[in-house]
Amino acid sequence: MTQLSEDRFAMGGKLLPLEEVQARIAETFECRAGIETVALREAVGRVLAEDVVAPIDLPPFANSAVDGYALRHADLLTDRPTPLPVRGKTFAGHLPQPLEPGAAARVFTGAMLPAGADTVQMQEDCEERGDSVLMRPGIGRGANCRMAGEDVPRGASALERGRRLMPPDVGLLAALGLERIAVRTPLRVALFSTGDELVQPPARLAPGQIYDANRAMLTALLTRLGAVVVDGGILPDDPELTQSRLREAASRTDFVLTSGGVSAGEGDHVRSAIEAIGELTFWKVAIKPGRPVAVGQVRGTPLLGVPGNPVAAQITFSLIGRPLLDRLAGATYQPPRRLFAKSGFSLRKKLGRREYIRVIVEASGVAQRYPKEGAGILTSLTHTNALAELPEALTQLSIGEPLACIALSLLHG
Repeated sequence: MTQLSEDRFAMGGKLLPLEEVQARIAETFECRAGIETVALREAVGRVLAEDVVAPIDLPPFANSAVDGYALRHADLLTDRPTPLPVRGKTFAGHLPQPLEPGAAARVFTGAMLPAGADTVQMQEDCEERGDSVLMRPGIGRGANCRMAGEDVPRGASALERGRRLMPPDVGLLAALGLERIAVRTPLRVALFSTGDELVQPPARLAPGQIYDANRAMLTALLTRLGAVVVDGGILPDDPELTQSRLREAASRTDFVLTSGGVSAGEGDHVRSAIEAIGELTFWKVAIKPGRPVAVGQVRGTPLLGVPGNPVAAQITFSLIGRPLLDRLAGATYQPPRRLFAKSGFSLRKKLGRREYIRVIVEASGVAQRYPKEGAGILTSLTHTNALAELPEALTQLSIGEPLACIALSLLHG
């Protein structure tokens, strides 16, 4: 008997490693988003639909990075200060006169360099003497100059398609003189929670009922990724109704997302619904929390069923739903970057599955485990700042060992 078979969520059958799950997503699903052109002010968070080739040099001309004096480096003495007459003054946005040999020109930050100048000395390193200036020796050729095209040369790739545009990207596009940009259209995502125990706030709770947290949480995650959420509400534990509602949602959206109902219990109907009215791509994943995850298609529309426990729903959406959503949206999936901390706790784990432990990474670089571990403990996500990732081959973690961590902020879109 293997260790995994002792787990209450083992459910029989092969458990897929996370990397295989992500590879199957890339192989199985294609982009479902169209293309539209939007103004830059509307582009943040959108997915770039085409490569952007720089139409101009950036910067478009050589300019000064500081307030100082432009000069020809060849005019400087190497062993003592060099006196140079000052010929001209140029502010940013104005055209300078060419610089004659053996002279300097007063320039200010962002000002175009005079023709002939190849170096700028900061004003703090110069001594003004009436109509001349004394230059210190030792400055290198090209110092304090921003050369034309040093950021992005004309004709070079500035941004690649599939990039989810962030504020610096929009700034770069504006600096290149672009006003509108081709992006992918937002995905329409049907979102359901499942379970007779769930109630939508602010309705009163009956005995045995709880408020539905997952739809609010998943709506926030989807919205931050630019999706348009079509709220399907709460599905009761009714197999026929589940099939009907999922079939209807698949016919009018690009993607269907459910929480709950993907395990093997008598009240779990999402996985069986996918098999009845569509095609199940895969089910169980070798991670904890979040073992039961259903990915498939209903009438050609992709469907993801995440577990009902909120922590498992968040983690599986971030690690499996995010790459799937990016694939459908035409975005290039970027796995969250791992940071390393020292473990402040010891732990034994089962061989063959990857575990994610909610931790607080302290300023000292030590990761402390959150004391409440259940997959339904929402405060374990709100009161921590990272997930410690324990690999499949690890069975024993000791205090002081290096620990790969994913910042929770990277998983929130």
